[in-house]
Amino acid sequence: MEGENHTHAAQFLLMGLSEDPALQPVLFGLFLSMYLVAVLGNLLIILAVSSDSHLHTPMYFFLSNLSFVDICFTSTTVPKMLVNIQAQNKDITYTECLTQVYFFMIFVGMDNFLLTVMAYDRFVAICHPLNYMVIMTPRLCVLLLLVSWIIIFCFSLFHILLLIQLSFSTGTEIPHFFCELALLIKVATFDILVKVNIIILYVSSVLFIVCPITGILFSYSQIMSSIVRMSSKASKYKAFSTCGSHLCAVLLFYGTALGVYFSSSVIHSSHESSVASVMYTVVTPMLNPFIYSLRNRDVKGALGRLLSQAASGP
Repeated sequence: MEGENHTHAAQFLLMGLSEDPALQPVLFGLFLSMYLVAVLGNLLIILAVSSDSHLHTPMYFFLSNLSFVDICFTSTTVPKMLVNIQAQNKDITYTECLTQVYFFMIFVGMDNFLLTVMAYDRFVAICHPLNYMVIMTPRLCVLLLLVSWIIIFCFSLFHILLLIQLSFSTGTEIPHFFCELALLIKVATFDILVKVNIIILYVSSVLFIVCPITGILFSYSQIMSSIVRMSSKASKYKAFSTCGSHLCAVLLFYGTALGVYFSSSVIHSSHESSVASVMYTVVTPMLNPFIYSLRNRDVKGALGRLLSQAASGP
């Protein structure tokens, strides 16, 4: 029992993506580059939306919040990984690990909720265009955002309270580059509380994946039905273009996340699963700004004006 500990003194070892010393500089440079691109790209989206009055609409309100969440999402995992690579150290304290788990659940959950809310926003815009501003009022937008934050904060806190009841061996190896809830439960000292954590994890995962995906699929089924009924090709193209960027972001987020889940179930390799996790933890937040800026004329125009102002100076 001496090696077991669930106090703040416990240490974990993040095994990372590779133990090959020759690959460490490559991984450091690659992840630092992706992290900087993700932060800069999402920050530009936030600045463009906040500085351009033409973008002060519900769609771009949710987009700026998605960019903020993506910055926080990737900042939860990548900086610690970069520090460990640079210091040639795999240690992460018990408190740091639980903090990482907590905020990772919050931001991945908020990504989930925001993509669902944005699908509802596109549904109202295309299926009920005349009532769009009546339905999507600023008050409703803020309320949807606030409710999402409250739900995910409580959900994450509940899992952390269950997690701190588990026991871990000091120096337990985590076969990943960050602390993930499912892996922490897996490496915990097995007892009845581990079973409880596993059951609640599966139930909550189903609820927090199935419900948003169902909402998104329903919204897009209604959107496609409305687009098919449109007589003008120009109207169809305009309607589809307004939701094209969001649809790409949805496919990227859920495609990579579900791909990680199914690959880990089939491959049963923690290393290959952690490599696959890079897609939705780092690559997706990095690509979202490009998806919304390259496919959206309004965002491209706002970014152009923002960069012109920055270049011209005060």
